[in-house]
Parts: sequence; structure tokens; C-alpha cells
Amino acid sequence: MTEYKTIINGIEVKAFYSDKAVNGIFIPLLKKLTTLQNKLNRRILAMLAAPPGTGKSTLAGFLEKLSAEVEGISRVQAIGMDGFHRRQEYLVSHNTYRDGNEISMVDIKGAPVTFDIDKLTESIRRITLGENFGWPGYDRLLHNPVEDAVFIKGDIILLEGNYLLLDDDGWRELSKYADYTISLRASENMLHSRLLDRKIKSGASPEKAAAFVDFSDMYNVRICLEKTMKADLELIVNDDGEIVCEW
Repeated sequence: MTEYKTIINGIEVKAFYSDKAVNGIFIPLLKKLTTLQNKLNRRILAMLAAPPGTGKSTLAGFLEKLSAEVEGISRVQAIGMDGFHRRQEYLVSHNTYRDGNEISMVDIKGAPVTFDIDKLTESIRRITLGENFGWPGYDRLLHNPVEDAVFIKGDIILLEGNYLLLDDDGWRELSKYADYTISLRASENMLHSRLLDRKIKSGASPEKAAAFVDFSDMYNVRICLEKTMKADLELIVNDDGEIVCEW
């Protein structure tokens, strides 16, 4: 069992990965990406799509760390799409519609409509052109994006996010930029528990956290579970919290 500690969007996270997952899934994946990058002889972009709460950001960071430790594997640079959240001041001043009702965007922060898809698309395009440039991050304690949090410079870029494989207008075009795609899934019950814990760690009271998770986060979870396109590699977080391949 391998322990991995990191900071995700301003929050300290600890994860454990089994030897079976590391040796049977993660290292072979990194070898595949290395072979692909060498074959194409250019920067490649891999996308990791998963519902909120699956641990995709943590996994992406762990794969970056692992790539630096295993001989014969090229370095991976992991980045996320959370920095393309629209700013809090925009969300509180704009409304959208859900199920026929007009609601404030801030009440469903994290839904596809609350991201700047045009800015994200253009930034992904710049990655595929081989440009080196600043990439935004996100701070859950500040509740806003942080510009130029990461500098894009790697030959293998691993981009993680909820909606990178979303089969919906404006989003389904993103995967055409990817050289390799990965999806990660988990049960609704597990994700509900994880999201509730994450929201409380972000500073919300247990009552407000539960209300937001039930109204907003779980809605987004179902979108991801029901409308994610097929990936080159499909993984599942099982009931024991272990990542396994979906054969």
C-alpha cells in the first residue's frame, strides 16, 4: 500500500493506493503514455474525466509523482480544469435555469454552466500546439480561480476534470484534442459521503454542506455518471475505495 499526501485546491488530502493498482494499472498507463509520446515525437495530452469526489485530482497528482520515480517513464505534468470556474462575483450576479426554474449560478457552482468553456477550450488548444504558458488553479478556501498557478511546460500533460468527456454541446468537442482518455467512476453513495466531507473541510457547516451536496454536487455526479463518453481506459473506485479496471 502506498500513501500519498498532497494539497488539492487549498485542502490537504491523503490517499492510499494498493500495490495491485500501482503495478497493474498506473505504471502500465504511464508506460503507454511514454510510448505514445515517443512515437508521436511531440507533446501529448491525456484527459482524466470523473465525477466530483472520485479523487481524480489526487490520482492525477500521484501519477505525476510516480512518473518521476519509475525508471524508463517520461515525466507527466498534471493539471486540472477547476481553474476555469467562473469567478464568485460572476456567479452571484448571474442566473440560469434548472428544471424550468430560474436560480442563481452560485447555488449550483460546479455545474457545467458555471465554467468558462470558451476559455478552457482555447487553453486546451494551446496545450496541443506545444505552447508553454500559465494555467489557472482553484482555491476552495478563496472560492475563486488563481491565475497562472501552474506553468505548462511538459511533454506529457495530464488534464483532469469532471466534464472533459461530457456528451453535451460545447463539451463533447474537448476530447478531440486528447491523445488518450481515461474515465474514473464510483457509486453515488460513496461520492455523496466524500463530497459532504470535502464541503465541511471547505468551511461550510454540516447543515449547509448537506444542503449544497444534495442540491448541487449530486446533480453534477449524476450528469457525469450518465453522460460521460467512452474512454480509452475505464477505471472504477470500488466499495473498498480501491481503483480497479473496468473490463
